[in-house]
Amino acid sequence: MEKNQSPLHITLPIIDIGPFLADTTSDAGQTCAKTLREACHDPGFCYLENYGIDPTLEKAVFDVARRFFALPESDRLAIKNTKSAQFRGYTRLGMEVTNKKQDWRDQIDFGPEKATVPVGPGDPPWLRLHGPNQWPPAVPEMRETMIYWMRLMSSLGTSVMSALALGLGQNRGYFDYLVRGEPEFLVKVIRYPHVENGASDQGVGLHQDSGLITFILQSEVPGLEVGMGDRIVPVEPISGTLIMNLGEMLQMATGGYLRATKHRVIMPPAGTERISFAYFVNPALEAKVEQIPLPSELQALAPGGENPNPDDPAFTVYGANKLKFRARSHPDVAAIHYPDLA
Repeated sequence: MEKNQSPLHITLPIIDIGPFLADTTSDAGQTCAKTLREACHDPGFCYLENYGIDPTLEKAVFDVARRFFALPESDRLAIKNTKSAQFRGYTRLGMEVTNKKQDWRDQIDFGPEKATVPVGPGDPPWLRLHGPNQWPPAVPEMRETMIYWMRLMSSLGTSVMSALALGLGQNRGYFDYLVRGEPEFLVKVIRYPHVENGASDQGVGLHQDSGLITFILQSEVPGLEVGMGDRIVPVEPISGTLIMNLGEMLQMATGGYLRATKHRVIMPPAGTERISFAYFVNPALEAKVEQIPLPSELQALAPGGENPNPDDPAFTVYGANKLKFRARSHPDVAAIHYPDLA
């Protein structure tokens, strides 16, 4: 959509996930699973409410994020992401790229704490994605706060995956094979400032996510927008909710029945900044996505989940898909740690 094109105003579904979290076998829980599946088919984005995380904890994660972004740049660069073959740590403003254009945001990326693994000739390069986080020495409380929040988000992700499995006519543990071992979750702590005289208003460009599910906890400052055909829908912040959308892995697994909807964030107005947290529920790096045997009535609505662009293949092994996205978004990190991909 062009910068001056007026957006289409549509309200995304608001889904109360509480009944499913309380009792997956109750009528209310089963209805919730069906409603969630329908929202993930169309439009592929929704709000979740009553998702079981204390607002006091959410305030704490916003507080530590704001303390980090208020640090002098030299303190933020102590955990610069170019030090990490796992693309973890701090990304400076304007150093991420989407659709070959600069993203006007800065962020910290976290993932599962792992040891690095030896990678030899013939091994897949995505094995180098195993490794540790970088935590900011100047905000020591960030580690404990974020780890606690990430643990609860992981549990929510497991529950939502179970709800989707049931909604798709499978047993609740159907997707366990994707997250067996060590699932490769990703957390982005993101700031979108207003940048005067920026080359564009792109906070992050229009894209699909690479994994299974994404949860977005956003501040009161708007900016998230969702692609609907050839139009754009603003996703207004609603207090007490998370945003949920899907990634390429579930789109492929369901032959396109579940939709990995494209989305973007635009720069906030002058005098404001947008803070958000994206929690990506991802498979284990070595997991390979398999087609789900959908019930016939759902299969009839599945257009095919392959990415139609041959220059941008969606790989069935998650590690390959993740490395594709990360190297493309962070070419400076890739040039240092993955020169063989050039």
